[in-house]
Amino acid sequence: MRERSYFTYIMASRSHTLYVGVTGDLQKRVFEHKWKEHDGFTERYNCDRLVWFETHQDVREAIAREKQLKGWRREKKLALIERTNPAWVDLSREWYDVEPADLKRATDQMTS
Repeated sequence: MRERSYFTYIMASRSHTLYVGVTGDLQKRVFEHKWKEHDGFTERYNCDRLVWFETHQDVREAIAREKQLKGWRREKKLALIERTNPAWVDLSREWYDVEPADLKRATDQMTS
C-alpha cells in the first residue's frame, strides 16, 4: 500500500496577505488557488503564491499544524516563511505550463 502525504501550506498575495491551509494534493490545491476555482478568501484577496509548506504522513498531524499556524500572530507566520523563503518566491512557479499572471500580462500586451 502506497503511503499518502498531506501538506500544511501558506499561500500569499503580492501584498503578503496570508492563507493557511491543509490538503492531500498540494499541486492540485495550489492550482485551484491560482486559477480562483473556488470562491472564498484566497480568491477575494488574490492569494496565488505558495510561499511555505511542509509534508506530513498523518492527516491528523497536518490538520493539527494548520490549526496551530492559524492560531499564531501574523509576525510569527512571517518569520516562519522568511526562515525558509526570505525572498517570498512562489514555490510552485515551475509546476505548471501557464500561470494566470502570465496570461494576464500577455493579454494586456496584446490590447495595448
